Amino acid sequence: MGKFYLAIAFIMTLCLSCSNEIESNRLGRLEVSENGRFLQDEDGNPFFWLGDTGWLLFTKLNREEAIVYLDNRAEKGFNVIQASLVHGISAKNSYGDSALLNRNIAMPVITEGSSFENEAEYDYWDHIDYIIRLAEERGLYMALIPVWGSNVRAGLVSRKQAETYASYIANRYKTYSNIIWLNGGDVPGSDSTEVWNIIGETIQKTDPDHLVTFHPRGRMQSSMWFHDEEWLDFNMFQSGHRRYDQDDTELNYGEDNWRYAMADYNRVPVKPTIDGEPSYEGIPQGLHDPEEPYWTDNDVRRYAYWSVFAGCFGFTYGHNSIMQFYKPTDRRPAYGAKIYWTEALDAPGSSQLQHLKSLMLSRPYFERVPDQSLIAGDEGEKYHRLMATAGKNYAFVYTYNGRNISVSGGAIPSDSLTANWFNPRNGEMSLIGRYKNNDIPEFDPPGEITDGNDWVLVLDYHN
Repeated sequence: MGKFYLAIAFIMTLCLSCSNEIESNRLGRLEVSENGRFLQDEDGNPFFWLGDTGWLLFTKLNREEAIVYLDNRAEKGFNVIQASLVHGISAKNSYGDSALLNRNIAMPVITEGSSFENEAEYDYWDHIDYIIRLAEERGLYMALIPVWGSNVRAGLVSRKQAETYASYIANRYKTYSNIIWLNGGDVPGSDSTEVWNIIGETIQKTDPDHLVTFHPRGRMQSSMWFHDEEWLDFNMFQSGHRRYDQDDTELNYGEDNWRYAMADYNRVPVKPTIDGEPSYEGIPQGLHDPEEPYWTDNDVRRYAYWSVFAGCFGFTYGHNSIMQFYKPTDRRPAYGAKIYWTEALDAPGSSQLQHLKSLMLSRPYFERVPDQSLIAGDEGEKYHRLMATAGKNYAFVYTYNGRNISVSGGAIPSDSLTANWFNPRNGEMSLIGRYKNNDIPEFDPPGEITDGNDWVLVLDYHN
């Protein structure tokens, strides 16, 4: 392809003229809200993170396929795509272009004078630029993992290489409007801590206008190691893919992802938090055995509403076939994927989460807090758990299995209220009635008590 390898010093200041060949549709800068709990755009408008997991986007999809994927996600209300810049140090994209020279993370392979009009004149990094611009045009932010954690754990990234590489990518993408940085990549922060701190600090110093977090190992949270680091703007946890009886960790939260959210919510200093990798739709429970039951859209909704009502500023969805972009040309899928990525685009869970986003943005946003005091009696354990969140003049209570909800009138700052049922599967709202504070009934959701018959009780207060 006529590639040559530029000196690292030159790479750091490389002019990316090719990145301007796609018309820019600049998105607003994201920042942490004044109360430290949420994200907002530069105009102060709430930003509810609805993410999709596309780890291998840059290596598995060509340009035409990337358009199909990004169009689908934008149409479904997603606004963040999580992807890995370098998933492995031998990474190549769908055109055969290598990311690195001699498997050295500090030596990206760069093509001089590249053009998107001619396939022979663009490289691995140009392809990434192109996709990021496509996402920008569609109102999508790109949450980028610099290098997947397993490469660092294997000793393939030294501290010096980490600094050089982090400086390179931060310089390359600091002028893009739709960048978020996900340090780490499915790895404990206790492993190679110095490297992760170097990457985080270098990115923040070089690119101070984009948010930075850390994507941890399953059933762990970034706050375990980096909560007090200045480069960490918000926390991320990975509640993971195991069910209750498969969790062998010290925390032993099992499927209760709301526990991670509450732990982060109570930390000082205050920082926003999010479940960046819950159980994927279409993946075996426990990951590795396809004979196990597979997680469904019901489970996706449960994780989403539990974590958001417990204080998270958004949620990241994932599908087994899409995170790896499983194709007919792949010899064997990972984790027992059963359908190709193009079919998985319309899996039911991917369409349902836009209703959560709409619900959360339908009421005053920045005043919302977790509020279990709304629940009278037993909050419930495991799938019987009720989760409540409230603003000054409204409250939401979520039930995963349609169990009855008793509300504590003493927690409601109003003489009367209007109650509605919100259906998380289709976003429809149906009136229950209007009640005096001293005469609030026990609310009985539609249908029988069964897992997946989930509802949100919506209460609006009248002064």
